[in-house]
Amino acid sequence: MCVESDGCEIEGCSSSDEVHTLSGSMSPGLKSSPDLHPCKPGQKFRAALLRCRSPVAAAGILSFGNVLNYMDRYTVAGVLLDIQQHFQVKDSEAGLLQTVFICSFMVAAPIFGYLGDRFNRKIILSCGIFFWSAVTLSSSFITKEYYWLFVLSRGLVGIGESSYSSISPTIIGDLFTNNTRTMMLSIFYFAIPLGSGLGYILGSSAKQAAGDWHWALRVSPVMGMTAGSLILFFVPEPKRGHADQLGGRLKARTPWICDMKALAKNRSYMFTSLASAAVSFATGAFGMWIPLYLYRAQVVQNTVMPCNKEPCSSKDSLIFGVITCVTGFLGVLIGAGATRLCRQKTERADPLVCAVSMLGSAIFICLIFVAAKKSIVGAYFCIFIGETLLFLNWAITADILMYVVIPTRRATAVALQSFVSHILGDAGSPYLIGLISEALQKSYADSVLWQFLSLGYALMLCPFVIVLGGMFFLATAVFFLDDRDKAEKQLNQLTRSPSSVKVTN
Repeated sequence: MCVESDGCEIEGCSSSDEVHTLSGSMSPGLKSSPDLHPCKPGQKFRAALLRCRSPVAAAGILSFGNVLNYMDRYTVAGVLLDIQQHFQVKDSEAGLLQTVFICSFMVAAPIFGYLGDRFNRKIILSCGIFFWSAVTLSSSFITKEYYWLFVLSRGLVGIGESSYSSISPTIIGDLFTNNTRTMMLSIFYFAIPLGSGLGYILGSSAKQAAGDWHWALRVSPVMGMTAGSLILFFVPEPKRGHADQLGGRLKARTPWICDMKALAKNRSYMFTSLASAAVSFATGAFGMWIPLYLYRAQVVQNTVMPCNKEPCSSKDSLIFGVITCVTGFLGVLIGAGATRLCRQKTERADPLVCAVSMLGSAIFICLIFVAAKKSIVGAYFCIFIGETLLFLNWAITADILMYVVIPTRRATAVALQSFVSHILGDAGSPYLIGLISEALQKSYADSVLWQFLSLGYALMLCPFVIVLGGMFFLATAVFFLDDRDKAEKQLNQLTRSPSSVKVTN
């Protein structure tokens, strides 16, 4: 017999069973007592739900939500050519869609980081998903006279998605430790390239099926609301530091100002954040412009005809989406395996693996622009290798943060890192690339060849930024061990009684 949090008996349990309470903690099995009463039907149903709140199930649901987050983000990129034709906008105005989205995303991130370290995280996650789902669905009905309203809707979607990206990794961090946490974070961050790729696939497929690009924005909201409901019912709210068996002993919570000062002095955290900004710059620009770049390459090669009226061909978006899904899976898998193997050789394995992958990615991304002039297949091959190496560091970067930041300020750390990586990365890169491309086109505005070359020249900025990110990961490797040891000492101080706590920055 085991006891649920209301004090009633739950049939079918042995004396050694454990039951999840509503707070997400575990109640040890108790023997039957005369004071206990049989569970009512409603209590039995709730107890059955609580038993489904395993850490693995929670990680799976959170990963599913992350897939939908990025799927919605890149659905617009999958039908970008149709959006340009529908609203009659140029490259710079089209790039503004992603820039406005990222700007609102990064501004909201620190707010949700503060809330996530102090309030119920799964409630915030669910509200965020329901919000962006509703806004995305509404935006599909905006008419061509109101492009500014469509841009505004992408900004509102960014606010909703910011809550999810800032908070959900910290729940996984409180449910698992060590290599298990690395594996679960790898699955969670595999959702980024998977969701991005599915966004292109969903956008192009829904448009082809319905004959109208607006339907690309009407599928992910339904799945988003489903994910929000699953989080409410099946994802626990673990105590901060629960997986490290510190959930009941964290007696002190540091003020927000203290958290910010500590993060600013954390060298590994800051260098990793700057490296993440380089990754975001490249992925933001590539995700927005590579399908259009490859389409223009084929127009130059006379293998496709120029599109002057919607609906336009979505073949390149579909292929790029499939490549992104596959490379995301391979990148995360190789990254987790390489890190685990290299940890046997050096304790600095995490940042070193990231640095090597970034530098290798820059080489193949440079080759994309050489190959695209003559061979689309060659360009796709370079994209495949370059993206695999670039996606290799997603989960490792999150794991570095878990090592060098204490549990009570992790949501704030994730949110601040998100803010830094976006404001220096993909907040401006889609618009910047579009602006450079448009400026280069002015002299030969009607030249199909120059439209292709100008966008390629603008995108050449990305590999240089990626190399810079590799340098930041190398700098992280220098300070990683010292910052990890410092975080462990701070955590030991927080587990003491409040009267003896003095947390250093």
